[in-house]
Amino acid sequence: MNMLTNQSTKNLASILFGFAIGAVNTLILYPYFFGAEQQGLVVFLLSASNLLMPLIGFGVAQTIIKFHSSYADVDKQRFLSYMIILPLIIALPLGLLAFFFHDLIAEMLAVENPIIATYAWVIFATAFATAYFEVFYSWARVHFKSVMGNMLKEIYPRASILLLLLLYAADLIDLDVFFGALVGLYYLRLLLMVWIAFKIQPPKFSWQKPNNLNELLRYSLFLVLAASAGSLIIDIDKAMLSQYLAIKETAFYAVAIYIAVFIEVPGRALFQILNPLIAKAINEKNTQQIATLYKDSSINLLLLAGWFFLLVNGSIDDLFTLMKDKGYGSGIWVVLMISFAKLITMSSGAANTILINSKKYHVSLMLTIFMALFVVVGNYIFIPIYGINGAALTTTSLVIVFTYLRMGYVYYYFQAQPYTNKTWIAFLLIGMLFWVLSFVQLTTHPVLAIAIKSILITALYGAGVILLKLSPTLQNILMKWKS
Repeated sequence: MNMLTNQSTKNLASILFGFAIGAVNTLILYPYFFGAEQQGLVVFLLSASNLLMPLIGFGVAQTIIKFHSSYADVDKQRFLSYMIILPLIIALPLGLLAFFFHDLIAEMLAVENPIIATYAWVIFATAFATAYFEVFYSWARVHFKSVMGNMLKEIYPRASILLLLLLYAADLIDLDVFFGALVGLYYLRLLLMVWIAFKIQPPKFSWQKPNNLNELLRYSLFLVLAASAGSLIIDIDKAMLSQYLAIKETAFYAVAIYIAVFIEVPGRALFQILNPLIAKAINEKNTQQIATLYKDSSINLLLLAGWFFLLVNGSIDDLFTLMKDKGYGSGIWVVLMISFAKLITMSSGAANTILINSKKYHVSLMLTIFMALFVVVGNYIFIPIYGINGAALTTTSLVIVFTYLRMGYVYYYFQAQPYTNKTWIAFLLIGMLFWVLSFVQLTTHPVLAIAIKSILITALYGAGVILLKLSPTLQNILMKWKS
């Protein structure tokens, strides 16, 4: 667990730094220098790219993680060689379609907002670079080297956008150069990840196919469908909003979502290294380690996510007060709903990771597909009625329902569940502090109010977690400090 804690801590630090850069972009530079309409355009293009990326990647990134530890050392190079080539089967035909039918695709995407048509090419170009980045990032992760790749994943794109926004604000580049440079920087990131992966494990390419190629292809195909459905859940609301509302509403929603998903930062840090660890434990049939990782990940993620949940929702009014365009304040209920959904998801720990790395991976696929279908239907019904709040309501309801369905299936198949008495005490602590914070109103400057509330939340919540002894990991750290 030392490796898990060490790399997770470093990953958490890089993700928090990346979020800090992203906050500057999302809350300051975009609204002040880009405006809601052009911010909405960037959000739409990158969201559409994320929808396409899993199809191009052909599920290879997760396939590497699941199967790598099952091979003998002599067969691992053969396996990795095939995994690099496999996405081209999808990427090349899609690239040709995108090239020859660009105008038709652009016209279809730009029904409500014509500006989208000019930059539709960004979608495929970015999706290809991101898909192959994930492939080589998995190459590093299976060797339990996730820190550098995580920095490229979390910090690099936001830092790139920060640089481009500053250049745009200084009138040194226009919108065309902005998108051209953005795509170029995504490909530079891919090359850096390739260099890191090959430095960790130098390639020895082999054209001899793996013995279980059919199983690899079947799993990859399932992952394509599951990942596509998962991306649909994450990004379809932003894409659908632009079809019903003015594109600036997409910007308002995107800012609210960005603030809310801060809750899942601990999970993103932990799963970079937890995923290959669980895959290895499943391949070795180590049920004891699976159960331990499941429970530990649940309580620790819940406690960290609970802290972030209180920090975000305790100061959200003050944060939106700082925004130049007061329209962004319409996302306050979006923040609350989505952050609560993320809190529930974090409490499930490694449930989905266990499923997708087990022989029952198809269950995760089916649950994700059903959820994606319900998200589309829910958005179709509620966005016209409630606008951005309707999109958030749909996502929140379905995330909670399907999180517990997933946990139920893990319990049925593995006879393991993550909740303990400490879980319910943690939920109670978070709920009580959230209720208390709803009565705290400071009349000082919003920045000072945010700082005061953050200190208050951290002190009260930290004291509660320590006094109630909710985190075994934290208790071990405190014991070491005392000794």
